Amino acid sequence: MTPIPYLQISLTSDSPDATRQIAARIGRRVPPGMVLAIEGDLGSGKTCFVQGLARGLGVPPEVYVTSPSYTLVNSYEGRLPLHHVDLYRLTDADLDDIGLYDLMTPPAVTAIEWPERMAQDRPAEILEVGLVVTAVAHRRLTLAGYGLAAVNLIKALKKTDGE
Repeated sequence: MTPIPYLQISLTSDSPDATRQIAARIGRRVPPGMVLAIEGDLGSGKTCFVQGLARGLGVPPEVYVTSPSYTLVNSYEGRLPLHHVDLYRLTDADLDDIGLYDLMTPPAVTAIEWPERMAQDRPAEILEVGLVVTAVAHRRLTLAGYGLAAVNLIKALKKTDGE
């Protein structure tokens, strides 16, 4: 079996706006069908990250991007459709019920908070985004790309780091 391409980088953010800007850079480059697994403790900036991702995907600024903690899935129209999924309150049995696997198909981009709830059903090709609080407004973002599309996305971000 051929190993899946892998690449990882770490970025720092010193404000919620900086986190949104990093995510917007990703959104401008993300290919159709990309699944992002967004991991971090409560209050680490997962929804803030998705807000920036939505702007980078061309979701209009007047559309307020919120956490789908109670609705489970929020969908937004942009350059590519964006599905923002929060699995915090779900069990494995509920994943089919919310249509998660149907959402994770091109051309849509799917951003999943609390992806550990997917266990073994996590896609092999994925962009993992880890957010860690390092100080009051500071975050360390670790991007780990699994699969060619995710690796190429990280490479594109590295090339334009001065953006």
